[in-house]
Amino acid sequence: MNQGLVLCAALRAETGALRAGLPPTVADRVVRTGVGRSRAERAATSAPVRHASALLVAGVAGGLRADLRPGDVVVADEVRTVDGGSVHCTSARLLAARLRAAGLTVRVGPVVSCEHVVGAAERATLAATRALAVDMESAWLVGSATIPTAVVRVVADTAGEPLLRPATLGRVRSALRRLTDLGPALADWGNAVGDRTVLLAGPRSFCAGVERAIDVVDLALQQRGAPVYVRKQIVHNVHVVAELEQRGAVFVDELDEVPAEATVVFSAHGVAPAVRDDARSRGLAVVDATCPLVSKVHAEVRRFSDRGDTVLFIGHAGHEETVGTMGERPGRTVLVEDVDDARSVQVADPDQVSYLVQTTLAADEVGSIVDVLRQRFPTIQGAASEDICYATTNRQRALRAVAEDSAVVLVVGSLNSSNSLRLVEAAQRMGTPAHLIDDVDGVNLRWLGVADTVGITAGASAPTTLIDEVIDALAGLGRVHVEERQVTIENVHFTLPKEVRNP
Repeated sequence: MNQGLVLCAALRAETGALRAGLPPTVADRVVRTGVGRSRAERAATSAPVRHASALLVAGVAGGLRADLRPGDVVVADEVRTVDGGSVHCTSARLLAARLRAAGLTVRVGPVVSCEHVVGAAERATLAATRALAVDMESAWLVGSATIPTAVVRVVADTAGEPLLRPATLGRVRSALRRLTDLGPALADWGNAVGDRTVLLAGPRSFCAGVERAIDVVDLALQQRGAPVYVRKQIVHNVHVVAELEQRGAVFVDELDEVPAEATVVFSAHGVAPAVRDDARSRGLAVVDATCPLVSKVHAEVRRFSDRGDTVLFIGHAGHEETVGTMGERPGRTVLVEDVDDARSVQVADPDQVSYLVQTTLAADEVGSIVDVLRQRFPTIQGAASEDICYATTNRQRALRAVAEDSAVVLVVGSLNSSNSLRLVEAAQRMGTPAHLIDDVDGVNLRWLGVADTVGITAGASAPTTLIDEVIDALAGLGRVHVEERQVTIENVHFTLPKEVRNP
C-alpha cells in the first residue's frame, strides 16, 4: 500500500547492512543520519524524511538488561529521552511478530536515546526504568513525526560487557550481519503502512456462558481461597486461563491430579456422568460451571436414548463438549463429524433415530449433515429448540456481515476454540481470506499489505481487550476508521450455580 517509506540509520556501516537485506525498491530509501542528537534532529527535517509517509529507524544499540545477548533484536514500543520525552510506537508487536517468524530473537519494550555513550553505572540506572536498549538518535528522529514510525535495534554490546574491549568490534560486526537479516520484515512493515477501515462484527467476544464460567472460578477463589482446581480449561482461551492461574486457579486434565476434598470446578464444556461419580467418590467439593445450553443438550441425550433412540451426535471428536455429551449414554450415542459420516453411519433401528448438535458448530455446516441424515432416516427427530447456541449463531451472522466487504478477516480466539475456528471457516467459505489469532502477536504483516479493509471479530471465549490491542496496533500503521456492524443485541444472563451464589 505504502510507497513513501524512509529508513534511517546513523552509520555508513548500518546503512550498508540495511540495504543489503532490503528489496531494491526499498534499499534506495535508506538515509544515513550521522551519530548523535544534533545530526538526528537535522535529518528529521531533511527532505526525504519530511516527504515520507512512514519512518523506520534501525541500527545497532547497547543492551541494558542482563538477559539481552548480542544479536538480539529490540523493537521499541516506546522511545524515550532521559529528560522524560516519550513517543509510543503502537505497531511494535506487529513488526516483532514478523521478525520472530523469520527466526530472530526479539524483545518488545522501551528504547531510550542519550546524547552520549553511556557507561555501566548509567546503563544500570536506565535499566531500572524497564528500558531494553540505548541509542543516540531514535528519539530525535521520531519525536516530532506525525506519520507511522517504528524503531528496531540490534544489540551489539550488552550490560555485562564494557565498551572499548577488543571483542566489541566483533560484536558490532555480528550485529550488522543481523541487521541485514531484518530486511524482509522491515519491507513488509512498510508495505503494510496505510490508512484502513476496520469492520467490527457485533456481537463478538464473551457470551453469557463464558462470562458465567469465569465468574464461577473468580467467586470460588474469593470464597474458598486458592488453590481452586479446574478440570480442563474453564473456557478455550489461553489468555483467560493464564489470568485465572495468576489468581490461584490450578488447571488439571483429570481428577486424579486434584487432592482429596479440594474444590474442583467443571469447565463450561460439561463432563460425563462418570467424571461426576469420580469426584463424588473422592470427596471433592464440586462447583459446576457447565454452560446451561450444554446442560440442555445433555438432558436431551438422556431423554432420546432412554426412549430407545440411537442418538446421532453431530460434533467433533475429542472436543470436551462432545466427550461429555456422549458420555451421558455412551452405548446409545454415535458420533457424526461430517457429511461422509452421515452417509455411512449405521443404527440398530432406522425408525428410532434422533440427532443432537455440538453447540459451537457452524449452522450451514450442520445443515448439510442433517439433510443427509433426513434422507436416510425420514423419521429422525431433533431437539425441540436449536442446539447450536444463540451466541455461536449470532457471531457467525455478524461475521458474514463484515466478511463480505473485507479484504481480510481476523478472528481473535485460541486454536482449541471450536466456535472461533468455525468463524474462520465461515469467512473462507465466502471467499474472504481469514486467519485465527490468539492476539495481536498472531497478525502477519503480509496479510495487511493489500488490505485497506479489515474485518475483525472474536470467538465467544476471547476477551474484548484482545480486539482493542489489534486495533491499536493497526492504528500504528496509519489512520483507522472503525465501523461496527451490529446484527443483534445480546441480553442473555445465566444464573450462577448455587455453590458460589451469594446467599
